[in-house]
Amino acid sequence: MLGLGAAGLVTAPYLQRGLEAFLGSAADKDPTGLTGLLPNGGGFRYYSVAASVPRKGPDTYRLTVDGLVDRPATYTLDALRALPQTRVVHDVQCVTGWRVPHTPFEGVRLSRLLDAAGVRPDAGAVRFTCFDGTYSESLTLQQARRADVMVALRMKDAPIGHAHGGPVRLYVAPMYFYKSAKWLSGISVTSDVRPGYWEERGYDVDAWVGRSNGRGDTPTV
Repeated sequence: MLGLGAAGLVTAPYLQRGLEAFLGSAADKDPTGLTGLLPNGGGFRYYSVAASVPRKGPDTYRLTVDGLVDRPATYTLDALRALPQTRVVHDVQCVTGWRVPHTPFEGVRLSRLLDAAGVRPDAGAVRFTCFDGTYSESLTLQQARRADVMVALRMKDAPIGHAHGGPVRLYVAPMYFYKSAKWLSGISVTSDVRPGYWEERGYDVDAWVGRSNGRGDTPTV
């Protein structure tokens, strides 16, 4: 019995990663979106609002920073990796109810990219677009400059996989997970907040966990 228990502890992480990879791959090929309703060992669900999403790697991935800035820029994946990285360990809370506690994310603080671009005085918000061709999100400039908002390259101590929005996604730690746009490809500084994909469909623009969308979830920590 002890031997079986020990074997289970050793093999559990591998089985979990295998299940996550299988469900992620299945969700990527499922036009119905029903696979996104299935739980997995990691606690995440796999959501996409596009019929299919192209895969990007070091040779093809690009992130643009433009809009109301003095120095527009385009970053490759290697260029983002070369910048100073920060790490945040926080709960992930979905507005549909599921929660994954103590999830580590690593990447470049969004404020660093904004400072490098030189945000103009008339700017008030940041809009995010994605290479799925459909999804979008926005934050106020003040929200975007928080220390727990990043352009994330790693999650759970590994590069972010395609199913989780990789190779690069937005991560907004204190807000519901729909604010953390997957497959990030564009950061555009704007004068005002523009409602994102789900906000155009009734979700709150200011999506603080436990203080929005009519929900009383415990704030993420």
